[in-house]
Amino acid sequence: MTTRTGPVAHWRRSSYSGTGNNCVEVVGRLPEGIAVRDSKDPHGPQLTFTATEWETFTRRLKAGRVA
Repeated sequence: MTTRTGPVAHWRRSSYSGTGNNCVEVVGRLPEGIAVRDSKDPHGPQLTFTATEWETFTRRLKAGRVA
């Protein structure tokens, strides 16, 4: 995982987040992997995960193994 700054296009947020602004936004298909940012701070830092790191994280999240 690395910290990323700068503009990135095509941010998406979960349909489960409703109309609030308290969620995480994700953009995929970057050369360096998948970027994640806090929707409350869209110009703030972005975390970038490799495809393998993201797959591991989402698999563990779905299994309830991420605190």
